[in-house]
Amino acid sequence: MIERIDQTTRMSRIVRHNGTVYLCGQVGNAGDGIADQTRECLRRIDDLLEKAGSSRQSILQAIVWLSDMADFPAMNAVWDAWVPEGHAPARACGEARLARPALKVEIIVTAAVEDR
Repeated sequence: MIERIDQTTRMSRIVRHNGTVYLCGQVGNAGDGIADQTRECLRRIDDLLEKAGSSRQSILQAIVWLSDMADFPAMNAVWDAWVPEGHAPARACGEARLARPALKVEIIVTAAVEDR
């Protein structure tokens, strides 16, 4: 069964299917620096994962989009502090034009539903 959570006509913020959680892309607050945008983005991911019955320890894959690859080291510093030791997911990072020019990072996460 496919479960869609926080659905609009365009998208669902969370989709659960066969023990897997798919989150829509998360961004930070437009206009903030890369570190603050990354922290806010990851906070939002934490909130959605909790709502979906998962957590950062169960992330399977993350896709990171940066508006400028020059921000890679600063984004990684925040990311590295956030990922629990021993639970690093498969990850890709690339450069892309994001939905608004003031956005610097977008992260898309797939995770396992946790047994509770």
